[in-house]
Amino acid sequence: MKYKNFINLLRKTHNAEWEATPSTHDAIVWLNDLIQFLFPSNHLPKQTSYEGILKKNQIDLENILLSYLDPKVFDIEGVTNAFYDELENIYNNLRLDATKIYEFDPAATSINEVIVSYPGFYAITVYRIAHELVRLEVPVLPRILSEFAHRNTGTDIHPNAQIGVPFMIDHSTGIVIGATAQIGNNVSIYQGVTLGALQVAKELAEVKRHPTVEDNVIIYARTTILGGKTVIGRNSVIGGSVFLTKSVSPYSHVFNTHQLRIDDKQKVLG
Repeated sequence: MKYKNFINLLRKTHNAEWEATPSTHDAIVWLNDLIQFLFPSNHLPKQTSYEGILKKNQIDLENILLSYLDPKVFDIEGVTNAFYDELENIYNNLRLDATKIYEFDPAATSINEVIVSYPGFYAITVYRIAHELVRLEVPVLPRILSEFAHRNTGTDIHPNAQIGVPFMIDHSTGIVIGATAQIGNNVSIYQGVTLGALQVAKELAEVKRHPTVEDNVIIYARTTILGGKTVIGRNSVIGGSVFLTKSVSPYSHVFNTHQLRIDDKQKVLG
């Protein structure tokens, strides 16, 4: 048969990959159901069993983990229970994130508007869920979740990053936060910000490659901050379109000094 060797190669490769990864479809359904449970987008019937919804979601996570992890090696039941034990804290932290976004954004009319419609809040929501799975040493699944949020919001937050509470992302598009980035409490980041590495090399996988941003920092649009040794001191303001590869002290104000010249055409002709 034509392509026989190729077909056999595909079967062998696919079987090996399926055994090592969860279903992307099942992972996204589980994520969406969990977010809908935490932040319903419509009125739930009065007879709705919150306990029943939560139990189903828990079973779904167990089944996802069972589909690609060996229960003899990985404590699937223990990890699942630990995740849901932490769910209340995740929810409370997300409420604080939403409140901060509402308080900072003059265009926001309510906290509920932020929760149901802001892509930045959605990106943070998925990050906090995925990060808890990382903390519990669940492989692969957190990246599936974070990349789903990346595709839908334009914000790329690695689930390994450490981000404090509350956290604000405004406008969302084009933000990149690397795996070893550390962000403190009460930090605000605007569109186009990158917290990245100075260089990319596989041998640096276990090295801190991304910046540290301390508490109460604001980073405005299109700013790039690179390097694992770069620290943005607490209470600093980093202006738009800044490129930083070195640390700044607490309470610093850093701005791009490029000057824009605008000539009044009428005065020039006159």
